[in-house]
Amino acid sequence: MPRILKFFSRISIRLLTFNILLVILPLSAFLFLDTYERQLLAAQEESMVQQGRLLSIALSEAGPLGAERAEALLRRLQGRTLSRLRVVDRDGTLVADSSVLFGTGEVSSGHGEDVGGSNPEPADVDSAAAVRMEESEEAADATGEVSRDWLYVLFTDAIKFFRDLTGAPRPELEYADYYTKDKPLMGPEIKAALEGRYGATTRYSIGEQRRSIIMYSAIPVTSGTKVVGAVLVSQSTYRILVDLYEVRMATLRIFLFCFILAVVLSLFLSSTIGRPLRKLRNEAEAVLDTRGRLMRPFRHTTRPDEIGDLGRALTRLTERLAAHIRFIEAFAADLSHEFKNPLASIRSAAEIALDASSQAERRKFLSMVSQDVARMERLLSGAREITQLDVSMATEPLAEVDLGRLLEHIASGARLREEAVVIEYRPPEKEVIVSGREERLAQVFENLLDNAVSFSPRGETVRIALAAVDHQAVVTVSDRGPGIPEAHQEKIFERFFTFRPAAGRTSVHTGLGLSIVKVIVEGYNGRVTVLNGEEAGAIFEVRLPQKMKL
Repeated sequence: MPRILKFFSRISIRLLTFNILLVILPLSAFLFLDTYERQLLAAQEESMVQQGRLLSIALSEAGPLGAERAEALLRRLQGRTLSRLRVVDRDGTLVADSSVLFGTGEVSSGHGEDVGGSNPEPADVDSAAAVRMEESEEAADATGEVSRDWLYVLFTDAIKFFRDLTGAPRPELEYADYYTKDKPLMGPEIKAALEGRYGATTRYSIGEQRRSIIMYSAIPVTSGTKVVGAVLVSQSTYRILVDLYEVRMATLRIFLFCFILAVVLSLFLSSTIGRPLRKLRNEAEAVLDTRGRLMRPFRHTTRPDEIGDLGRALTRLTERLAAHIRFIEAFAADLSHEFKNPLASIRSAAEIALDASSQAERRKFLSMVSQDVARMERLLSGAREITQLDVSMATEPLAEVDLGRLLEHIASGARLREEAVVIEYRPPEKEVIVSGREERLAQVFENLLDNAVSFSPRGETVRIALAAVDHQAVVTVSDRGPGIPEAHQEKIFERFFTFRPAAGRTSVHTGLGLSIVKVIVEGYNGRVTVLNGEEAGAIFEVRLPQKMKL
């Protein structure tokens, strides 16, 4: 069962099934051609009844029913009818027959109405036009156009089997063995007409190669209030059956064409979809080694469709994953490198303290150990913070932050802490709002402010400014320190990188403050840059998307 479900869950099988269903469902209309056939047969019967009524009225008005008067009326038709018209008297004796008047000779009993007589009379049709139609019917049988077409037989047999299986029983039709020259014309429809009612029936006419269906309608002929005879109208349904056959065959041809086209298109579409997806699957298995390590990103694709979009998205995903793995590996290497110096210092100080001769020397070296341990704790704290930033910022909910109010608060706090420098803040002309977490943004600007203060000589001014430029919030923090060499202006945002010229004031640092600034700013789709001032010092610029109020 799982294998079957897996087979039918494939895109190619789904496409093929869907397209075939689209073709087969309209074919169900093939079954409803019976309704159209019944309507055509009803119209033919109504036409036959109208012809019979007109002849009946003419005979009623012509006086006593006789062969001469009846034949005179039939001759006036000049063979312009597809129906066979016959006139019978009260005893069922044939008085006049249109096929005798306009026929070109006897018709084989295999294609006529009459079966069982040694000298059968002309059967299906009785005018010249009807005889021509009879000849075309014989030709169709001879070529097997109707009865021997394999496609037609295949579908009609299948539909017949379906109807026999699910349909209600239907009454059997009678066979046309009533009307021969050897016995009176006294079929049930003629009997009904001689009783003053309308009579109708349908019969099979058996031929050598097939069965044809003939419709009979009988209308009473009256003289005053007395029924003196009947008009029998008969006509083969062959013409209707041929038309319906052509409709069915046209439908089947279109169906077969559409079926083949659906299969071809399904195979083509499945190859254009399934093959690239299998290629992506193989590519996904190849980017990892047996131990689950990323070997390489997905290869770039130039496909312009949705599968190409998926491939490019997977390429970007693996590239970012590879970059993140490189970041973790490089961070681990940098962290181990940063730990080497304090660990070496701790080891040396501990060894010397063990051999120290005086208590004062021992205290001195133990103090050095304590300072290096504190330095390692700061390194671990900074490393933990920077590694958690990516994860926490992706899940933290954002809020609107009034950047002007936040900077005012940070500047006020710095003035209380730092007495050696002057903190100057220039607020914006109007309110500037950004999206983010207030504590994260405070960490950014506090780190920048602490960095500027640490490089500023005593008595100098550190300036903070905020402005809105091109839908961006622009914050600048400038100092009057020694500035940053151009070679270091990109490196200062790297982890554990420090540049402390002699002109700077000493302070406790880990080399992670500016790296944290860059991670937070870029996490909010911003950008941080640095350049040197015109006279002295460095200018840090932070740009964040401004949230516009409607």
